[in-house]
Amino acid sequence: MSKRKKIRAIAVLPTMFTLGNLVCGFFAIVVASRIDKPNIENIMGEADPWNLMVSASLIFLAMIFDALDGHVARLSRTTSDFGGQLDSLCDLVTFGVAPAFLLVKMCPNFALEHRWEVWVIAAAFVACVALRLARYNVETEEEDPHMDFSGLPSPAGGAAIASYAFMFYALRVFPDRLRYAGTINSVAETALPFFALFVALLMVSRIRYPHVANQLFRGQRSFAHVVGLVFALVVVVFIRHYAAPILFTLFVFTGPARLAWRELARRGEPRTEEDAIFE
Repeated sequence: MSKRKKIRAIAVLPTMFTLGNLVCGFFAIVVASRIDKPNIENIMGEADPWNLMVSASLIFLAMIFDALDGHVARLSRTTSDFGGQLDSLCDLVTFGVAPAFLLVKMCPNFALEHRWEVWVIAAAFVACVALRLARYNVETEEEDPHMDFSGLPSPAGGAAIASYAFMFYALRVFPDRLRYAGTINSVAETALPFFALFVALLMVSRIRYPHVANQLFRGQRSFAHVVGLVFALVVVVFIRHYAAPILFTLFVFTGPARLAWRELARRGEPRTEEDAIFE
């Protein structure tokens, strides 16, 4: 009979931040569920774009909680297996289930014409987030400096999908502010489910991605990092509704772009085990 481990103490503050992540994810699903089922007469109701934006905002708020709980735990020296497992369970809801559910609600035209396909893609997204988090728990050690990730991190993957809710809000509520808003909205609806599938595959890949928060706040950064941060702030100020999808989409593609550049640089050299993208 195996010996069971008992939890004798729990770090309160990091746990509360982690549960805040979970609560935000739960209410993101609740808000998204208020969006009416698409039909021919009413593809997107008047209040629905607002619910899309609120749901996405809750997922982004959860990202703040998710970033803080680890930092608080390390600063207070209260990291534990319990905290790591709880964090992954909360991330599965907030950055897996919530963005997948929101994906279906953001694409009413696509969901109306391809009902089963969009739900299959959403389910595949959730499954990949679960696999990504399980692999992370098994392979990551407590002494790991956490400066980069193997595969696209689930918070970035979930945020990359949820960020398009801000764009859809602007396109549907203020269509006169952007030329060809209707065409852009239609193209984005059609492309987003396939982008979500691409993001899901990147999460279970072995492509390296930087840990942005740790790299920004630990030590001195290069001139390129400062330029990138300034560029991001400029984008947010001038095109606030479109900034998040642009920046997160660029981040998603940085991994494959860096891998392609490295492969070109290594062309002609023998391939090693570290170059494998998938297990």
